[in-house]
Amino acid sequence: MSTFKYITNLLFFRLERGQLLQFNNTHLITGIIGTWIVGMGRYWDDPGAGLLQRMGMGSVIYIFVLAAFIWLLLLPFKVTAWSYKAVLTFIALTSFPAVFYAIPVERFFPVAVANTMNVWFLAIVAFWRLCLLGYFLTTYTRLSTGNIVTVTLMPVCLIISVLTLLNLHRVVFEIMGGIRNPSPHDSSYLVLMVLTGISMFLSIPLLIAYGAGICNRRKHLKNE
Repeated sequence: MSTFKYITNLLFFRLERGQLLQFNNTHLITGIIGTWIVGMGRYWDDPGAGLLQRMGMGSVIYIFVLAAFIWLLLLPFKVTAWSYKAVLTFIALTSFPAVFYAIPVERFFPVAVANTMNVWFLAIVAFWRLCLLGYFLTTYTRLSTGNIVTVTLMPVCLIISVLTLLNLHRVVFEIMGGIRNPSPHDSSYLVLMVLTGISMFLSIPLLIAYGAGICNRRKHLKNE
């Protein structure tokens, strides 16, 4: 299977576990290059972007950190063939949908309309990636449905909750969505507040479910 077809099948949920286990250096390098290009595209029309942002290095660093977090999150479940490289390759390859962030809608529409469009782009890409993460974890790890839901939602909820506590949530939201000079009446802030509230509300139950899932998994493996 060509690399292009492999990536396309991954992005449209068409790979089986045996194919996911075939991640190789070509896939990883392609994903990192794609992440780098998409990262540059996010800031190419932003005059206020810094040098590292214009070079796309922030996005590259991000996938390494996120992959490490997800790898460590699943490590206690003792999944067969679970590796940091596999998770990093997956995260890198799922960066391609973020090309929507590079569309300079603010050049063709009023600020309010452009902001709304950018929020929709962000929502679509975020939901797509979240579904891909759930699909990847389900197919690769073969954990129970409850564990899959827990470990899929935990990274999102914990990241949003931590950013909220650090008072960085709106800044990150605007950067990720490519919002330029948002108006005071930008409805996206209300959406963000709702997501923040839901994330903080779910964080504690998810942590409890995560601990219970690890205990049940260990018991199951011990009884095999």
